[in-house]
Amino acid sequence: MNNDLQLNSIDTLGTLLAQIADLTAQADAIKDSLKDQATLPDGPKVFEGALFKATHSESNRSVVDWKALVKSCGISADKVAEFTKTTAVFSIKVTSR
Repeated sequence: MNNDLQLNSIDTLGTLLAQIADLTAQADAIKDSLKDQATLPDGPKVFEGALFKATHSESNRSVVDWKALVKSCGISADKVAEFTKTTAVFSIKVTSR
């Protein structure tokens, strides 16, 4: 049986996305470890490597819950639609076969 696959650009894209997902998971695990260390009392905020330096920073982020605000203020769906902007969004989804 011949196991030679004729891969095309879709197969290359899928392979690259899978590699990116693996690398992202590895990077996130390292980041989580650094965050755990940095958030300890007197934990380090800067981590030095031979080639790179990582710095931990912390900030607060506020996000408005627009749906709750609209409901609380009794704003109608028509009024919300009046101030709603719609733009086209295109995406490519890749799944394994």
